[in-house]
Amino acid sequence: MSRIGKKPVVLAKGVTATLSATNEFVVKGPKGELRQDIDRDIKINIEADQITIERPTDQIRHRALHGLYRSLIANMIVGVTDGFKRELELVGVGYRAAVTGQQIDLALGFSHNIIFELPKEIKASATAEKGQNPRIILESNDKQLLGQVAAKLRSLRKPEPYKGKGVRYSDEIVRRKAGKSAGK
Repeated sequence: MSRIGKKPVVLAKGVTATLSATNEFVVKGPKGELRQDIDRDIKINIEADQITIERPTDQIRHRALHGLYRSLIANMIVGVTDGFKRELELVGVGYRAAVTGQQIDLALGFSHNIIFELPKEIKASATAEKGQNPRIILESNDKQLLGQVAAKLRSLRKPEPYKGKGVRYSDEIVRRKAGKSAGK
């Protein structure tokens, strides 16, 4: 049996979870509402303070979905209670970021600035302290969407291994390579 799938998900205070007839799982909490379509084979039991997930057989497909949906539901509950946060760091001379509404204006060493449009579910802020690299802080209650947007921002200028310049996650470690050695 799946170790992750058989663990019950504890419902936090102020969070309500419902499963519709069309197998759409809805979680409502203080930070908003999240929805997830559930495979029709997977059975979800909602009790007063916890949720359990059951699978019908030991087929590989059912075993995979068992742990997957347990993790997705747990992330949804954490999202509507606490929310998620991701920090990106801009390393490079002249790299800047400015947030106006749902747009991020990025100067990443190209001939023009990049205007990145954020989904409405994500809140962003940019900080630039003296002596520190500029940072972009993304916050949302949807972990999957937050990770996707952060990865898209990082892909605009990935960190390169020689000087370490680029957009990186704040907790990311970039492996550095030695440059060319001088001749004789």
